Amino acid sequence: MKKTSTRLADGRELIYYDSADAVVREAPDLRPLESVATTSELRLDRLLGDTVAIASHRQGRTYHPPADECPLDPSRDGRLTEIPASDYEVVVFENRFPSLTGDKGRCEVVCFTSDHDASFADLTPARARLVLDAWTDRTRDLSQLPGVVQVFPFENRGEEIGVTLGHPHGQIYGYPFVTPRTSLMLSRLAEHKARTGGNLFDDVLAAEQADGSRVVLAGEHWTAFVPYAAHWPYEVHLYPNRRVPDLLALDEEARAEFPHLYLELLRRFDRIFGPGQPPTPYISGWHQAPFGAGPLGGADRRDFALHLELFTIRRTSGKLKFLAGSESGMSAFVNDVPPEAAAQRLREVASA
Repeated sequence: MKKTSTRLADGRELIYYDSADAVVREAPDLRPLESVATTSELRLDRLLGDTVAIASHRQGRTYHPPADECPLDPSRDGRLTEIPASDYEVVVFENRFPSLTGDKGRCEVVCFTSDHDASFADLTPARARLVLDAWTDRTRDLSQLPGVVQVFPFENRGEEIGVTLGHPHGQIYGYPFVTPRTSLMLSRLAEHKARTGGNLFDDVLAAEQADGSRVVLAGEHWTAFVPYAAHWPYEVHLYPNRRVPDLLALDEEARAEFPHLYLELLRRFDRIFGPGQPPTPYISGWHQAPFGAGPLGGADRRDFALHLELFTIRRTSGKLKFLAGSESGMSAFVNDVPPEAAAQRLREVASA
């Protein structure tokens, strides 16, 4: 992988990731951009302990532009975009409308391909591996920024999720705090260790592998399963079989196998609801251990297990799972699709 870092006209960092060392990236950003002005503020919810980012500048972010005005396409045919090059493989750049900025964290955009009409599932294994390497590299760099204690690479796909740009892309958040979901996992991890002496992540993975009814895919180095108490209609967790705390700790064998299993999972998601259906909307994100001893309360971060969580809000053809009173008001989920049935369906729609 070759990494080339440059600057956009307003000073934001942009990084090209290429599979060949011979590629040269020298195209300048010729747009007359002013410096980005942001108003991000972090506020603590005293009742729940949650941190909320107040970011009013995001009201002006780009919203469903025509396909021929997409800011994530390459710059070509006289049109200048966020990416100065006329073509690219994988690109990461600082978000122009970030939720977190400065000493309050960092938000980046990851473009998986220059092909506007593609999706992650359309990538080759080699390109998916390049994306994995980019996620890993960004995790390394962001974790070293002052104040960043958690790094979360994720992808939102589909207008139903709230995506405002159709180009295949994801994001990376460098949080200056441990997120509520991770805090809950760390609490459960500590309780389980105190009660049993074992590792909660290891025991969950071993139980799913032994039961088998919710396992969707099993490789030599990864296992994908629908969790026993899945919150979402179709939800899959992908774990490396050897526990590691973050993307940086994955060995080469796991890195090599990941693209094949992950691409197969995404392609199965698009087949869940039968032929002729629109692409399945989903959220996919990497859960990594926080960085530094402080956020873990003195615990060993190696006890945390890196894993990817993939889920869709579509519960059946033409119907979405809305988070209404119980879910939004009380965080008490109700799932209409039994996890065992979801796993069976995901096994049925395997690639030929």
